[in-house]
Amino acid sequence: MSRINNAFQGRPAFMPYYPLGFPTLPDSIDVIEALARNGADLIEVGLSFSDPLADGPVIQQATQTALQQGITVAKSLTAVRALRARGVTTPFVLMGYINPLLAYGLERLKRDVIDAGADGFIVPDLPPEEGAEFEAAVAPLPQIRMLAPTTPNERLGRVLTGAQGFVYLVSVTGVTGARTEIPDGLADFVTRVRAHTSLPLCVGFGIGTPEQAHAVSRMADGVIVGSATVRAIAASTTPAQTAADFARAYRAGLDRA
Repeated sequence: MSRINNAFQGRPAFMPYYPLGFPTLPDSIDVIEALARNGADLIEVGLSFSDPLADGPVIQQATQTALQQGITVAKSLTAVRALRARGVTTPFVLMGYINPLLAYGLERLKRDVIDAGADGFIVPDLPPEEGAEFEAAVAPLPQIRMLAPTTPNERLGRVLTGAQGFVYLVSVTGVTGARTEIPDGLADFVTRVRAHTSLPLCVGFGIGTPEQAHAVSRMADGVIVGSATVRAIAASTTPAQTAADFARAYRAGLDRA
């Protein structure tokens, strides 16, 4: 938790998403290290799953490639451990779906995640009303709560009760993927959520350029960039260098805020 808390100190936080195992496992380790060393304040580390219901086509294709090459939860945690051994101290929040986590075994999961050096979870198909068992099993690691623009006011308080770390605001309804514009109602959505929590608010889904990241950072405490990160690196013959350039560009855009 201390690493997550320290990521929101004095400037808008940049949180790229990247799946372990894409385009290869060694490449993905190098990419995540490059993101961390060139401006990422937190990193959403993807744990691949065969039915990623919240993900759009760019991330789906990347995670399917990772699965075809044999990525597993266990191999992903070994990769996190390797990143910590390289001296990377950036907070890692593991983004995965509930079935592989349950199959791994929650007691084993907690032990191995803490040992590897990850800092928390994002589980998009586990609503808070159904997440008590998971959250108790992995405590003190936080499960980051997610909210959508369609979340009614009367539910906000229930979802945010007991929330830790930060709150993930889904900027649009639908799946992940860069959009051409920031949604018109985003500022009002952020304001609604701020009335219910003092935790940092991070906006994800649809942020595809440093300029959009800059605009969002004027409303929220951090931006989450997934599909744009994966797309840029997928098109590159030098993934780690592309990741470094990508992170520096977004960091510069956010620092303008």
